[in-house]
Amino acid sequence: MSDVTAKLPDTETLVLTQADHVLHITLNRPKARNAMSLVMVQELMTTFESIQNDESIRAVVLRGAGGHFCAGGDIKDMANARMAMSQKKEGADDPFYALNREFGKMISYANQIPQVLIVVTEGAVLGGGFGLACISDVALSLDDAQFGLPETGLGIPPAQIAPFVVNRIGLTQARRLALLGARFKGDQAEKLGIVHESHASESELNDALEKVLEQVKRCAPAANRVTKALILAVGQEPIDQLLDGAAKSFAAAVQGPEGQEGTMAFMQKRTPKWAE
Repeated sequence: MSDVTAKLPDTETLVLTQADHVLHITLNRPKARNAMSLVMVQELMTTFESIQNDESIRAVVLRGAGGHFCAGGDIKDMANARMAMSQKKEGADDPFYALNREFGKMISYANQIPQVLIVVTEGAVLGGGFGLACISDVALSLDDAQFGLPETGLGIPPAQIAPFVVNRIGLTQARRLALLGARFKGDQAEKLGIVHESHASESELNDALEKVLEQVKRCAPAANRVTKALILAVGQEPIDQLLDGAAKSFAAAVQGPEGQEGTMAFMQKRTPKWAE
């Protein structure tokens, strides 16, 4: 286990709380249904970067304050970009491009963080919030959460989240949802494979989250990191190259401290140290 411990950043749009092996990130703009401002996007990116090498954080729980997960992008940022566009000097970056791409960089980075990313959705789960659900390792929802891709109804494409939606639920369903701007609830999101579990009440949802966090704790932290990287590499490199690298990772793990502890714990019929 690495001795690297993250220093969490100061944030104004997020509430960050670390408990045991879990970092809880709460999107905290409840008056705007936690719509993602540029500041929030940047603070999420900074937070994810700060914990990249911290092996003491084994899971990240992302949820929203005030009964909503995230209603998408902040309209005020769009207005600011429009004003900047009117004042743009020749050769400068298009402010609409820069705003949209900033979110794309953040969600792409969040997709590959080595921790188990657990997203808990309720209320509005729209646009960029929908995209965040699609890059989670585990997604839990309330039955009556409101999911949707409203972008085309606003005259814009779901530009940065579309690839993650396709990866999550496949091309056929992604085309239908995006091109119709469909709205649906959490129980339907479970059927589509966007979330893994949908629950009828807040208490059931919180109980489900605790069970997931207990399951994460039973998994060896370094082995989980290697496994997540392996899964995300599928389709990104030739299969023989991927399996060669996987075999090297396996050999290192078997001979490493986690492999030795796991084997010893199994033989002695006890809980491995990382799960205590």
